[in-house]
Amino acid sequence: MNSDFKRTTPEEALKKLREELRGRLKIYIGYAPGVGKTYAMLNDANSRLENGEDIVIGYLESHQRKETENQIGKLETVPRKNVEYNDVAMEEMDTDAIISRKPNTVLIDELAHTNVPGSKNKKRYEDVEEVLSQGINVVSTLNIQHLESLNDIVRQITGVTVRETIPDKIIENADEVVVIDIAPIALQTRLKGGYVYKNENVGRALKNFFRLGNLNALREIALRQTAEEVDEDLEEYRKEHGIKEHWHVIERVMVCISPSPTSKKLIRRGARIAKKFKCEWIVVNVNSTRIFAQKMTEKDAATLEGHFKLAMQLGAEVVNLTGKSISRELTQFATQRYITQIIIGHSTRTKLQTLLRGSTVTRLLKLTRDIEVHVIPNDLK
Repeated sequence: MNSDFKRTTPEEALKKLREELRGRLKIYIGYAPGVGKTYAMLNDANSRLENGEDIVIGYLESHQRKETENQIGKLETVPRKNVEYNDVAMEEMDTDAIISRKPNTVLIDELAHTNVPGSKNKKRYEDVEEVLSQGINVVSTLNIQHLESLNDIVRQITGVTVRETIPDKIIENADEVVVIDIAPIALQTRLKGGYVYKNENVGRALKNFFRLGNLNALREIALRQTAEEVDEDLEEYRKEHGIKEHWHVIERVMVCISPSPTSKKLIRRGARIAKKFKCEWIVVNVNSTRIFAQKMTEKDAATLEGHFKLAMQLGAEVVNLTGKSISRELTQFATQRYITQIIIGHSTRTKLQTLLRGSTVTRLLKLTRDIEVHVIPNDLK
């Protein structure tokens, strides 16, 4: 008998079974109300209904938009339930009725909604989790500002504190995320035409949340967020299929520095490139433990600290590595962080140093064939 064989525990087997039986979650995501998430969800649902799929509406919030209501078509709607709160009867989604109806797929609008107090679950995403656990597929909608991790950023941009948020893991664990995008000016035109809110609310909306600068910033956040999700999905696919080549979906810049004064130029170059691509960037120093490596003096340490301070002021992440081979440490780090562009200065080593220790630039070029390397002249300009 193979001693390395590991028997699956009952708990592990049950967890695996639940995962296999769990429904699939698809989310239509946008950067603001009115971009067309619910419209697109209904349009797709009707096509699936015509193809014979058992698909129903569990909860729909049309906001009295006629173009949205016209997309309901022949879709069956599971009746809502009444929940009494402060002596007022209010309507909420009937999760138990959906589970009892057991369709193949259910549409559940507005994933970040907070249920009326007294409901079975506090948040709608919790209702969705319950439906998914019963093997029913769910299609839902979400605006990017409702992600918990983006709450502070959205408040800084718009001046609006979003009260209804959902954990990031909900969208991270979704089986499919569809971005519904529209140019901010086009969205403002829709707003002015009364397609998003009632006419009496349009002027106030345009001066507040729907200002062009706000919409541009939120749109960029939505596109970058989903691009990162795609990049992670591709990485998982590569690992599962044994693909070693790195597929670059979004840019990530790494700046290689040392205590040399010329490193400031590399940091500024990295900042410009990162700004151009609107991407994350990392400034990295490697302390070599090789026997012939030059020992760092107090002056070197102070200079390096100044470089890190500049990098952080310009928005970079800073990392200090230690290893025998500078080139191999840089290569390993670049691979781990999915770096797409490396910035490094020309070698300042003497011929003797190069003979004894080799050239970091040359080795880096050999080791990182799928990464773009910028070799910058070592002057102080």
